[in-house]
Amino acid sequence: MTARDLHLATRLADSAGAAIRPFYRSDFAAEAKGDASPVTEADRAAEAAMRALLDAECPADAIIGEEYGIKEGKSGRTWVLDPIDGTVSFMAGRPIFGTLIALMEDGFPVLGVIDQCISGERWIGAAGQKTTLNGKPVKTRPCRELSDAVLASSAPQYFGDHDAGHFMTLAAKTSRRTVWGGDCYNYGLLASGHLDLVVETGLKLHDFAALVPIVEGAGGLMCDWNGEPLHAASAEEGGAHVIALGDPARLEDVLEGLACTH
Repeated sequence: MTARDLHLATRLADSAGAAIRPFYRSDFAAEAKGDASPVTEADRAAEAAMRALLDAECPADAIIGEEYGIKEGKSGRTWVLDPIDGTVSFMAGRPIFGTLIALMEDGFPVLGVIDQCISGERWIGAAGQKTTLNGKPVKTRPCRELSDAVLASSAPQYFGDHDAGHFMTLAAKTSRRTVWGGDCYNYGLLASGHLDLVVETGLKLHDFAALVPIVEGAGGLMCDWNGEPLHAASAEEGGAHVIALGDPARLEDVLEGLACTH
């Protein structure tokens, strides 16, 4: 990962935002995909814009995108794209969706961007560097006890019966201070010290790859429900079980609160 990669990632975010903004709170076509999740013409336009730029700038790199699938590469590097993470929020006119851009090397994310093109917020995380929000460093906040933590997750319906039970056991230990909704935006808020914990399940690679460098570059930790690092294979067999933690000192408390093995 180089300074050129960082610059290219910002250009990718710019191109996605330019494609998305004309559709925001406007008329656009939408349909359900095979898994019943929605996709809009804004999703497709944003990913197409990013792919065109990558094809021109680094044609040997692989691409994995939510809407247009996999392009094989020859460089050993992979760009992972989610043009609109939080499409339901986008369709409802809520500015808490985001464009996710990741660069992976040897199966692990080394660069990540969360871009909220309506509010103008952009988090960037890169291996060995401090995470920034609009160019200024951000930091997660300490959490003395799990009972003090504010917990966030996208929506209760994404948990199956088994996982929901474990999640609610954890939520009870946080005094049920739970925030629903937000998708990738929650991870930016955690990196900036406004949330303490995000717990989700069923995430695909494009849902979490960009988040890891952002959270960890701000002093936090991301792992699966067993405490293992997240990587390309974490999303296999039904999706990844994800923990994002602002204060890594609380990891054992969170794993104990989830009380499960995956």
